[in-house]
Amino acid sequence: MTGAVRTITGPSRRARWAAHTAALLAVPSGLWRIGLALGFPLGYTEQGHRDMVGSTGWGPVYLIGLSLLTEAAAMLTLGLVQRWGEVVPRWIPLIGGRTVPPLVAVVPAWIGVAVLAVLWTPFLLWWVVPHDGMTAAGHTLVGFLYLPLVAWAPLLAAVTISYQRRRRLPVSHDTLHVTHAIGSAGLQSSPARNG
Repeated sequence: MTGAVRTITGPSRRARWAAHTAALLAVPSGLWRIGLALGFPLGYTEQGHRDMVGSTGWGPVYLIGLSLLTEAAAMLTLGLVQRWGEVVPRWIPLIGGRTVPPLVAVVPAWIGVAVLAVLWTPFLLWWVVPHDGMTAAGHTLVGFLYLPLVAWAPLLAAVTISYQRRRRLPVSHDTLHVTHAIGSAGLQSSPARNG
């Protein structure tokens, strides 16, 4: 049994904080894009806004869809500190109540870290790159709305490391004895019943 994968402890307070912060990082830029979709220039000149949104209905649909998709992706970070990241919720047909294999969460999370780093780190240079079609105040505002996204990759990396450590702890003979003793005392609950 040595080397088996078990979750022994819950996520740390820091991991929870990092996950919840990551889930909120996309809100400012998402609300800004939704405002653009609704017809507000929000830092663009009139022509810049037309160029950004386009003249068909697809521009606003794209901006709103992108905002919702980005926030949904950010919310997935919570799965690394919530019970549904360890045990599939019971209401999901066929697989509800089963343990989530650690790699099913860890591999996409590390891919996400790489993609987010490539995608958002360049926003550190936002203010040195001119943006035609934006007002000076708009250029500054948009920089601050997108700047939080630079922290998304490092926060997701920290939460992923925490998840890995919790889910990949080798079970030694001592741990098995402690776990068995807790279970015998009626203090250990089934993973399927929690959550």
